[in-house]
Amino acid sequence: MTETTTPARQPSTWRIVLAAILDFFTAFWIFGFIVASVSGGRTEDGFSVQGMPAVLVFALIVAYFLVFNRFLGGTIWKRILRAKR
Repeated sequence: MTETTTPARQPSTWRIVLAAILDFFTAFWIFGFIVASVSGGRTEDGFSVQGMPAVLVFALIVAYFLVFNRFLGGTIWKRILRAKR
């Protein structure tokens, strides 16, 4: 008895690109708001980060992509849009 397995279908490219864009904006807004709240960068219109707080936001965004993709099986929007490779 031989079992034939069909290769897993790859997600469409538009899903992967859309998930990456939405992940970036989501991470930017969440981490930016948190860092701005802690560092005093909140404004009436949202937040403003400059200097070291901006570097921290960038580092958190990079860590978000690395940790979620490597250890948690995909980012939030990749899971929602079923765009995991």
